[in-house]
Amino acid sequence: MLDDKDRIFTNLYGFEPHNLEYAKKRGDWDNTAALIKKGKEWIVEEMKKSSLRGRGGAGFPTGLKWSFMPDPEKTGKPHYLVVNADESEPGTCKDRDILRNDPHKLIEGCLIAGFAMGAHAAYIYIRGEFFNEGSAVVEAIEEAYAAGLLGKNAAGSGWDFDVYLHRGAGAYICGEETALLNSLEGLKGQPRNKPPFPAMAGLYACPTTVNNVETIAVAPTILRRGGGWFAGFGKDEKNTGTKLFCISGHVEQPCNVEEEMGIPLKELIEKHAGGVRGGWDNLLAIIPGGSSTPLLPKDICDTVLMDFDSLREVQSGLGTAGVIVMDKSTDIVYAIARLSQFYMHESCGQCTPCREGCGWLWRVMVRMVEGNATVEEIDMLLDVTKEMEGHTICALGDAAAWPVQGLIRHFRPEMEKRIMEYRKAAA
Repeated sequence: MLDDKDRIFTNLYGFEPHNLEYAKKRGDWDNTAALIKKGKEWIVEEMKKSSLRGRGGAGFPTGLKWSFMPDPEKTGKPHYLVVNADESEPGTCKDRDILRNDPHKLIEGCLIAGFAMGAHAAYIYIRGEFFNEGSAVVEAIEEAYAAGLLGKNAAGSGWDFDVYLHRGAGAYICGEETALLNSLEGLKGQPRNKPPFPAMAGLYACPTTVNNVETIAVAPTILRRGGGWFAGFGKDEKNTGTKLFCISGHVEQPCNVEEEMGIPLKELIEKHAGGVRGGWDNLLAIIPGGSSTPLLPKDICDTVLMDFDSLREVQSGLGTAGVIVMDKSTDIVYAIARLSQFYMHESCGQCTPCREGCGWLWRVMVRMVEGNATVEEIDMLLDVTKEMEGHTICALGDAAAWPVQGLIRHFRPEMEKRIMEYRKAAA
């Protein structure tokens, strides 16, 4: 269990004001100029040393991603940092609490990360529904400008840096980095083909790095305490550091909590969320990483660790670490059908496998809920998810397919039982 002294987000629950005065008391903006004056190479190397992997879901090494940005003198173009605050994944609410209660951590992280990639401007793209959270970030940006922490010679570092907040319009697809960039440019929120990757041609066709809120917010603390300190937490060198976990569903105390990467799922729920409603034996299944990751039945949840590689080994994923707990009162087939409806609604329609497949999945899943289907259609359903997976520009096709795959993998007998009961009742 993580000690309080090792927690990065010390105001996650908003027990203190989010303003600059209290942020400084918590250690934010502590001699930021000294970190910047150590140079871009030092910052990138420390981030590599920390082995921090992106906290938005994909888990790409952060230091490596920053190093992809070209030399500004060679490109002759402005460079941009874009922060993805479009937290729209069902079951995920970690970034929301950072924006609401610890916005200065994010803004300081923007300055340091922006400097490391040669950017003089950062855009925070926030989900439109996060009105209060966006207002907190605007207040923090204004405070930072007033205190000389942003703008010309930001924080006395010698680097000019501006931060802007952009409110989205509530489209889930804009959580995908290139769809986000299109939306930021005023275009339709649809993913772009890659290559070119954003580091070569991103916002306004200029070199751009897109990072998640949590990824950027932890950077200043990592640099102050050292990449080695951060890498000291976790299961192994590929799954390091602390992580925010969102625990919701059938638990006694739903919560957001910062814990060590690799904590056992059972320990996470029992120590921080008061355990499963009705006791651990009442557990049916858990979605471990936000709604797009395949669910896991109780027997796997008993022992699985919460990190990227451990969850991949059991055919699921850490994703955004949005832990959705379902007890035995859950209609598991209906729960997955409801997610299918969500992905159908949120598909941008650009790719045929996703546009047609998401609607087809939902329609078949509605019949599966009733049992008004055939056993053969279960295999057909699985085949369609395989045709969608990996065949679209972005990962929304995968996100729609994986929950259904998880259901068939672990709860096929329940689906077959419904079909038999429906046939029996209709006979």
